[in-house]
Amino acid sequence: MTIRVIIVDDQAMVRAGFAALLSAQADIDVVGEAPDGRRGVEVARSTHPDVVLMDVRMPEMDGLTAAREILDPPVGVVHRPKVLMLTTFDVDDYVYEALRAGASGFLLKDAPPADLIGAVRVVAAGEALLAPSVTRRLIADFAARPAPRRGASAVRLNGLTPREAEVLELIARGLSNQEIAGRLVLAEQTVKTHIGRVLAKLGLRDRAQAVIFAYEAGVVRPGDPG
Repeated sequence: MTIRVIIVDDQAMVRAGFAALLSAQADIDVVGEAPDGRRGVEVARSTHPDVVLMDVRMPEMDGLTAAREILDPPVGVVHRPKVLMLTTFDVDDYVYEALRAGASGFLLKDAPPADLIGAVRVVAAGEALLAPSVTRRLIADFAARPAPRRGASAVRLNGLTPREAEVLELIARGLSNQEIAGRLVLAEQTVKTHIGRVLAKLGLRDRAQAVIFAYEAGVVRPGDPG
C-alpha cells in the first residue's frame, strides 16, 4: 500500500530534498507541498495524505496551528492524516502543544535520510515516533516544573490494571516495545495489546500523548530510577 505524503516547510530546498528522497521509495508518494501552514492545511484537505511532514516555524501560519486545524477538522471533514513535526528542538513549548494537539511525533530536520524514511513509515502505520532524545528533553522540562496535580488524571489511572500501569510507566521512560517486552518478560505482541488498551482506557491518541499524560499525572517523575 502506497503512503501518501505532503511536505509543509517554508524552505524550498528542504521541501525539494525531502520530496526527492521520499519519492524514490516504492511505497511512498509525495502528493503535495506547501510553503506555510495555511497553505499546508489547504493542501492536506485537497490531497488527503496519510502523513503530513510539518515544519514548526513558518510564516502565515506556524506548524502548531496548522497541525491543530488538520487534526481537528471542521464538521463534514472526515479525513485525518498523521502529522510528523519537523523541528530543531529550539522551542520545547511547541513540542508539548503539538503532542497535545495530536501530532504523532517529531523528527530533527537534519536527521539522516534513513531516519526520515523510517519515520514516515512508522507514523503511517499508526505508531508514534518519540525518539529517546525527545523523551529526555520532555523529562528535563518536567524537572523544572511544579509537582503534577493528579486530580482527574488519577481517576482515569484507576481504570488500568497493574500490568497496564507498568506498561504506561515504561512508555513514559522512553522504552521501545521490544525493550518493554524484555523488561516485563512478555511477547512483543502482548506489549502492543497492552499499549492499545492503555490508550483506549485513558482516551489518548498515541504513544506520544501517553508520555505527556504519564508525567502530568505523576506516574513517573524526573529523577526516578529507570
